[in-house]
Formats: sequence, structure tokens, C-alpha cells
Amino acid sequence: MTDFELNELELAPPEVVRQAARDFAVALSETPQFRAYEEATERLNHDTMAQRAIDAFQAKQQSLQAMLMLNAVSEADKAELQRLQRAFASTPAVVAYAQAQSDLMAICQASADWLSEAIGLNYAAACGSGCC
Repeated sequence: MTDFELNELELAPPEVVRQAARDFAVALSETPQFRAYEEATERLNHDTMAQRAIDAFQAKQQSLQAMLMLNAVSEADKAELQRLQRAFASTPAVVAYAQAQSDLMAICQASADWLSEAIGLNYAAACGSGCC
């Protein structure tokens, strides 16, 4: 990079960047999508019917873990696992949670797209998880 190119860059002090990130997080937390997600999470965590259904599915899945990895699960066990999965996925608290999560992901994706356009690089790719 030449000195000319470096001089053309607009650099912000780290504290300004951190404050902008905090401001963004506050703004995001005030959106209806974020609030709906928090409420749906709270409802899901306190819904005993949904928690029992999730626990039953996870217990069956864990009991079959080795057989699943070997693709050697019996048809009866596959059917039972699918039934348990449908049972938890259809509980109202899980349905509401999934919708709220989807809505929040959509606003986060739109924000990332806007930010990518504003800064001129793929924000999601630049901030993606690393290997560690």
C-alpha cells in the first residue's frame, strides 16, 4: 500500500469504533424483532410442555447416537425419533420461538448487508468465526 493510499483511508480511534458498536447493539435491542425474540425465548424456557417434548426428543436422539452415526437405526426407531421431533417442533412455544428467531435473523442479515455496502466489504465474511 502506498503512502497515498494510506492517506486516503479514513481511520477512527478504537474507542469511537467500540462506541459505535455499542450504539448499534442498543438500537438492535430496541427493535420489535429483538424484543419478540427475547419474549419467545423466555416463554420457551418456562413452557413445561415444550421442555418435556424437547427432552424426550433429545433423550431418544442421544440413546441412538452411535447408531445414527453408523446410519444403522431401525425403521421403528427412525419413526419414533421423527414423531418426537414433530411433537416438540409443533408446540406453540417452539413455533413462536422459531418465528421470532427467523425474524431477528432477517433484521440482522439486512443490517449486515447495509453495513457491508456502507463500508465496502463483506461484513459477515470479515466478522465470521475463526478456527479457534
